[in-house]
Amino acid sequence: MGSHLAVGETHVTRIGLGTNRLTNTPGNQALLRKALSAGVNFIDTAHLYTGGDSERTIGATLAPFPEGSVVATKGGYSPGEGRPEILRAQIEESLRRLRTDRIELYYLHRVDPQTPLETSLAAIGEYRDQGKVREVGICEVGIEEIERARQVVPITAVQNRYNLSDRPHEQVVDYCAEQRIAFVPYFPLRGDGGSVLREIAESHRATPSQITLAWLLKRSPTMLPIPGTLSSEHLQENLAALHIELSEDEYQALA
Repeated sequence: MGSHLAVGETHVTRIGLGTNRLTNTPGNQALLRKALSAGVNFIDTAHLYTGGDSERTIGATLAPFPEGSVVATKGGYSPGEGRPEILRAQIEESLRRLRTDRIELYYLHRVDPQTPLETSLAAIGEYRDQGKVREVGICEVGIEEIERARQVVPITAVQNRYNLSDRPHEQVVDYCAEQRIAFVPYFPLRGDGGSVLREIAESHRATPSQITLAWLLKRSPTMLPIPGTLSSEHLQENLAALHIELSEDEYQALA
């Protein structure tokens, strides 16, 4: 099981940091710096997280971003926000909040029921053509939508809900592995593996969360979980899962 994965041209550690609860406090700024020093070089945020404070905190703490790191953000979450003029405004605001001239990975946060997928992605593609967005991703989609998206712009990452007990996107996981597209599961630690998970954790002298992450990493070579935390202790615990090798029997027991 490799500990790194290519996201576009950048090789990132296969456990990133989700920041949907991040606010601009000294403690959270310190957490971001610790994450980078610990080897986390994939940080996930969004235009809407904590009213924009997540992006602002990341920009204030880490900009200019170190070479070889990916700060990924998203726009177009709510119905109507997939319209080109709204996406352009959100991208511009994310650029300002993150204090950067280029977003390394920008996702369409949701397919807008009011706007064709192709129209939304074409607007993001304009920023890619201008060099203000490097890679493009898409969230909460099936294979047919991914293939439509790839007709408009290269898709580097797909972010869908996926964890041990909530797996609506098994076929998407396999498709992304075949196409070498990063599959970024959100809420990766939700769900319950029951007594089997606890027994496997005890045998590895690990926590259930660590075994959950190890299972996800074994599930697909392009899996890139982004567990969110505001605790440096949990951050280190999550990263330690990179060194846990589950046997095939253990993996199948949780499958």
